[in-house]
Amino acid sequence: MKKLVIAEKPSVAKDIAKVLNCKIRNDGYLEGDKYIITWAIGHLVILSDPGEYDIKYKKWILKDLPIIPENMKLKPNTKTYKQYQVVNKLLKNSQIDEVICATDAGREGELIFRYIYELSKCKKPFKRLWISSLTSDAIKEGFSNLKDGKEYDPLYYSAKCRSESDWLVGINGSRAYSIKYNSLLSIGRVQTPTLKIIVDRDLDIDNFKPVDYWEVKAEFNEYNGTWIDLKTKESKIDTAVKAEAIKNKVLGKEGKVTEFNRKKVVKKPPLLYDLTELQRDSNKKYGYTAKKTLDIAQNLYERKKAITYPRTDSSYLSKDLIPKLKNLIKKVGFEGYKKYSAKLEKVDKLPINSRIINDNKVSDHHAIIPTEKKVNIDKFSIEERNVYDLIVRRFLAVFYENYEYFSINIITNVEDENFKSNEQQVINEGWRIIYKDNEKSPNTTGLPTIKKGYKSFVNNAEVEKKQTRPPDRYNEASLLSSMEHAGKFIDNDELSEQLKGSGIGTPATRAAIIERIINVGYVKRVGKKLISTDKGKKLIAVASDELASPELTGKWEKALDKIAKGNLHPQKFMAGIYRFTKFIVEDVIQNTDKVVFEPYNKKKGGGPNKSNYDNKPLGICPACKVGKVMEGRKNFYCSDYKKGCSFGLFKEDILMKKFKKKMTKTTVSKLIKNKSVIVKGMVSPKNNNKFDGTIRLKKSKNGYWGWEFVSED
Repeated sequence: MKKLVIAEKPSVAKDIAKVLNCKIRNDGYLEGDKYIITWAIGHLVILSDPGEYDIKYKKWILKDLPIIPENMKLKPNTKTYKQYQVVNKLLKNSQIDEVICATDAGREGELIFRYIYELSKCKKPFKRLWISSLTSDAIKEGFSNLKDGKEYDPLYYSAKCRSESDWLVGINGSRAYSIKYNSLLSIGRVQTPTLKIIVDRDLDIDNFKPVDYWEVKAEFNEYNGTWIDLKTKESKIDTAVKAEAIKNKVLGKEGKVTEFNRKKVVKKPPLLYDLTELQRDSNKKYGYTAKKTLDIAQNLYERKKAITYPRTDSSYLSKDLIPKLKNLIKKVGFEGYKKYSAKLEKVDKLPINSRIINDNKVSDHHAIIPTEKKVNIDKFSIEERNVYDLIVRRFLAVFYENYEYFSINIITNVEDENFKSNEQQVINEGWRIIYKDNEKSPNTTGLPTIKKGYKSFVNNAEVEKKQTRPPDRYNEASLLSSMEHAGKFIDNDELSEQLKGSGIGTPATRAAIIERIINVGYVKRVGKKLISTDKGKKLIAVASDELASPELTGKWEKALDKIAKGNLHPQKFMAGIYRFTKFIVEDVIQNTDKVVFEPYNKKKGGGPNKSNYDNKPLGICPACKVGKVMEGRKNFYCSDYKKGCSFGLFKEDILMKKFKKKMTKTTVSKLIKNKSVIVKGMVSPKNNNKFDGTIRLKKSKNGYWGWEFVSED
């Protein structure tokens, strides 16, 4: 009897095969005396398409939504079907008595294995390999400490809920919006709130009106200062005349220091890298996209064995790594970092603290650090070398002393005008010495001689004209920060506090989300900037607040984390998703926003049905008496809907279907003018006979307008 090991990728399977001595190569797997090792190629098994539940779902029709299967079905991924057949056959092989899950040790890795296991209807016991490095030693240690697969059931339930909720929201939302607006529109549980963050920033910039202002800069003997109003703490001057007057008033005059405050500031070393922080720094320093950084880090992990598992959300290490740290420092010293490692190698005991070692803050994996494997950096690509350099420097920096400096604030009074100076005086470079190649030290020459009462002349003064500036457009570094901290977009302070640490997406998925909104045409890259397109702005304009809410997405991510920890029942989470899915469809049906997207060219495989209509006003709105009644794709609505008017008549509703009629422009025109109208050719639901019936306007209990049948004429 043999054990079957299922890895996530062929390259990882080969690494494991070397350790387990599996040398016989077969089609889709490797074999040894005790083990057979096969692999997935990403997701071998995926959720079924809507048309595979019912043939009618192959067409995109609004009345068929929402699509909420009673039980979600799985199917092999057609792109990798051949490898699925290999794995499926091995799972059913009578020689196999135990299965070992060796996919990536995280939520998605768990899902990849469990979906294969479930679709194959395998009942054999399975164990879990959980490692943070692909070095031979780490693999050996992992196989000597295999866990019962059932211990990871909560992680699987979390992954399953994530997968199914994304399917439900994505399928129903995309179809509903695409049909409604006659354009192919992609909706996502995570991607739509991410898009909203960018759109909101771009709208702030587009609507920003710059205002001119002036500042007065003064040069003293040992320092510079900026004019300030001590009451308002404002340095902006609203006219050039005032600024010039201040300049002329102080130029060449003697000033006196009225305030001199020196405060010691201690900056602790930065935390170790999690994936999001690594992507941010990589984008800032090298301009790499989030996806590119992840790909580079994944290569350093899988192929070079140079770093630990990169798809982590933790910035801390666990206690069991303490004995290895000194050797890791020596190892990176040999790789070209002796200048910084030598100091740490000499100490008897490393300065370990809770900012480095904290088991309570290590989730699935610890922070990203170098592995014990000695690597030849000269054989790395430039990109690999750059990312590895970031990781090594951060790893060494956490063991260095604090960066300490004096923050010095000076107020100098000249002719009753005040100038503020902010200076720094370095006490101890500490950990910043590791980054000193890229940073300038503050110039504080002469400051030690200054104190309150010190006198100095204004050697020169200048007026600088400036303008108020809009906020910066998002780049990937700043967007990743915003995705990580969903709580800051929430006005409710209590809820914002609850959502601290729960962001949009996960470190492992954020890069893919950014690429997705670019690929579907909602956002474009311009240099390092991410700028929303007209299509992206329009989608957020018509999307419900709930669908585009970072708040709701943050709540969901927090709930998924609770499921993974066994603190929330999966069914409770999914019940909320079912309700939300129904809400999306109902909201789209009721939405009267008049926004025109680029028409969708229908292709084979389904899509929104094409429709054109004349948009001339049909009359004055009977509800608000101000707006005009307009024709939409599925309804007639008031042009003042954005001001709160709730008037709306659906072209094809339940009553119209009952009498086999559609609400036409002619009928609506007469109805809003006369309050009632005779509709010819209505069909009796009793005997299918045609008749002429009277209908009239009616306001429903929920405030929306409709019509009712009055009598048969």
